[in-house]
Amino acid sequence: MKLNEIRDNPGARKERMRVGRGIGSGKGKTAGRGVKGQTSRTGVSIKGFEGGQMPLTRRLPKRGFKNPFTKDYSVANLGKVQDAIEAGRLDPNEVITDAALVAAGVAVNSRDGVRLLGKGELKTKASFQVAGASASAVAAVEKLGGTVTTPARAEPTAE
Repeated sequence: MKLNEIRDNPGARKERMRVGRGIGSGKGKTAGRGVKGQTSRTGVSIKGFEGGQMPLTRRLPKRGFKNPFTKDYSVANLGKVQDAIEAGRLDPNEVITDAALVAAGVAVNSRDGVRLLGKGELKTKASFQVAGASASAVAAVEKLGGTVTTPARAEPTAE
């Protein structure tokens, strides 16, 4: 087989329906739009219109608000971190960063960074540099002699 001989399987791509091309096509005359009325005309888009009745989106009460500045962290539990260290995907002798956790498959993707959570047990001393960490995760890491550095927990500089 050559690259220029590659073809789709028969029936894998469907031809688009050509409407309004005579009665023999099965979609002639009104082209599947019914007869007369607003929606039979071109340029009509009535999304959410319910025939004059108050639309559902306006009938339901509005509550709360969506904070546009909220952070969307990916999570990494200490138990999963320990599994990755034992499997050799993470090196506990180096500082474990957001990118290292994502590369090791512990966190799915670091949207606004990775937040370290205390679920599971960490048995290896390790240092972390992550976007966030729960108090239980920080306590578990520091109990083993490791450190957790986050933007909020950055050590103050001596002036």
